[in-house]
Amino acid sequence: MNIKMILTDLDHTLLRSDGSISDYTKQILKQCQNRGILIVIATARYWIGAERYIEEIQPDYEITTDGTLIHQCGKQIYSCNMDMVDANQIIQDLMEQNPNTEITVAAGRQVLWNSYHIAESEKLHKAVFNDYKKPLCCQINKIVAELPNSDIATEIANKNHCRLQGYRGENWYAFLPEKSGKIQAILELAKSLNISLSDIVSFGDDINDMEMLQICGMGVAVSNAVTEVKAVADCVTLSNDEDGVADWIEKNILTDCK
Repeated sequence: MNIKMILTDLDHTLLRSDGSISDYTKQILKQCQNRGILIVIATARYWIGAERYIEEIQPDYEITTDGTLIHQCGKQIYSCNMDMVDANQIIQDLMEQNPNTEITVAAGRQVLWNSYHIAESEKLHKAVFNDYKKPLCCQINKIVAELPNSDIATEIANKNHCRLQGYRGENWYAFLPEKSGKIQAILELAKSLNISLSDIVSFGDDINDMEMLQICGMGVAVSNAVTEVKAVADCVTLSNDEDGVADWIEKNILTDCK
């Protein structure tokens, strides 16, 4: 295979269930980079929530915040923003739904949060407190809130002309720019690097990874992926706890390069 880029999701894919990345996985990714293969993470996480792993594996590019941001070595090279009027209306609608609901807002690498427990959060301890009493006047990439059910989330998304994203096993819902997502970020990055999608292999586990696996030359699901993802993948590798991503790369890419 003439693979020029490896795209991988983080949670439940590259990361083990305890949130760690094995030394074996880091070694395999480094071997790929040494052979000129680009390593790209593609995650729903905010940049600050992925920062720990970015420091660990030193990817060539970071697609974060559900595909609305791309960074290269920490420098932003792409941003897909929400309409500011719609974004502020979404926040208002969420507060009217439940004044006590916790809302996080991504504005580039900065995350705003109306929680009094920011310092206790493992993922978002670098967030900045905001009670949203005043309209935001910054570029907004993503809004996330916990809601009782998907019907309420869908109603708010439709009303405000944005894309809705749910997450595996959670009642948290993300409101995103209408034309955004991992797939759009991948297309943008591939175009800028003049890399054909057929020369990219991608790894994922959840519904928001499906398009990514389908458009790339090779789409690989970890065995712990949801049924829908495994159904569209070209093949299935070992689970995240068995270092499935690294195992597949070693057997199917690095072996071919020898």
